[in-house]
Amino acid sequence: MSAASPVHSLKIGISGVRGVVGESLTPQLLVGFAQAFGSYLHGGIVVLGRDTRPSGEMVRNAVVGGLLATGCSVTDIGVAPVPTLQLAVRQLHADGGIAITASHNPQQWNALKFIRSDGIILNSYQAEELLDIYHQRDFTLVGATEMGDVRTDRHALDRHLEVLLSHTPVDLIRARRPRVVVDTCNGAGAVVSERLLRTLGADVTMINDTPDGRFPHPPEPVPAHLRELAQATRELHADVGFAQDADADRLAVVCPTLGPVGEEFTLAFAASVVAAQSPGPIVTNLSTSRMVDEVGARYGCPVVRSRVGEVNVVEEMIRQHAVIGGEGNGGVIDPRTHYCRDSLAAMCLLLEGLAQRPSVEAWVREFRPSAIVKLAVECPAAAVQRVMTAVRHHYAAEKLDLTEGLKVLWPQDSSWLHVRPSNTEPIIRVVAEADTPTDAQAKADAAAHVIASVVG
Repeated sequence: MSAASPVHSLKIGISGVRGVVGESLTPQLLVGFAQAFGSYLHGGIVVLGRDTRPSGEMVRNAVVGGLLATGCSVTDIGVAPVPTLQLAVRQLHADGGIAITASHNPQQWNALKFIRSDGIILNSYQAEELLDIYHQRDFTLVGATEMGDVRTDRHALDRHLEVLLSHTPVDLIRARRPRVVVDTCNGAGAVVSERLLRTLGADVTMINDTPDGRFPHPPEPVPAHLRELAQATRELHADVGFAQDADADRLAVVCPTLGPVGEEFTLAFAASVVAAQSPGPIVTNLSTSRMVDEVGARYGCPVVRSRVGEVNVVEEMIRQHAVIGGEGNGGVIDPRTHYCRDSLAAMCLLLEGLAQRPSVEAWVREFRPSAIVKLAVECPAAAVQRVMTAVRHHYAAEKLDLTEGLKVLWPQDSSWLHVRPSNTEPIIRVVAEADTPTDAQAKADAAAHVIASVVG
């Protein structure tokens, strides 16, 4: 990665800014984005939190300087999961927040994620306004006597746990006394996950739980990265293994007998726990597994599909008064806690569900066999429109959903294909789900072939 050019190692878009420290993510750029956000808020209180990456302190100092220059005051909660920060923004009645984290990106990356006053990340329109301020350098700077101050808040984790426990049947989980292995990937989950699980009465074994940001494996919680966790879960005869990403907003599940079951199961499991008790709308994105539809049919809950992206799911959840929502990447959004992806809330829900079942394997067997294939096909921005036109023409005879990109639905076997341009990279994302890996791969490959025929 160090050989990458600064241009290719910097991503600026509606999801925030991220880059490689020492190449594209410079102190000057960080100060500029902090000034842009402070100007966007017209001053006020901004809550800061970060994951465990070694570059976090440098990024924090640059961001604090930019915010103070625009008249903001800063409340620093230190190393904490992103959902803890988002909840703190709301609880402290702050004007906004900045999460310093590159999430599942490698260790050399870092990033800023911008949060509005209700604790929800900026939507696309708000993010565009922020980007306009940054690119136009339209900063509102204040004099020395108008600058705010910097305070620390070391109780954000306590408040987060208090909210989680107030919605969790602690006695039910304690009666089961589940044996749990957790891999935090030396990320932000290391500062709180064990404490939560022990409060729930779990027998906990932690691996990779040193909060130093030195990732022992890639931090995205997908099956290929969970071999160590799978081995520990099996050898310790645990009931379940949990894997978090670096900022602890996503969760993946490992079964002692089946191994990693795939991050798509996290939301399906959580939704089944909530829907069984409080039937109501379930919201997820267009690229999430049909297992969520199974949950909806089982408990009489309507399933509403939004555009891909956490904030799109959140805003649709609010419109629908959803009882649960999330994304198939392991992101569970429990509105009783806060409108954000939260691996800690997911742990609580999954342990509640497991307390009512014999095993994770039995829970997996409640769903029909399914396979998902996800591809990223390179496509320059100039070719995106031609590509999407070609894909739509190719599938014109099928049932289509054009909410975002193009989703092809085959009702006869509930298989589907979703093709959409990425918001952050020069690629087309292709996701397909079918009964078998062979069928899912064939559907994804067919779409990739159409894309390649245009791109060359």
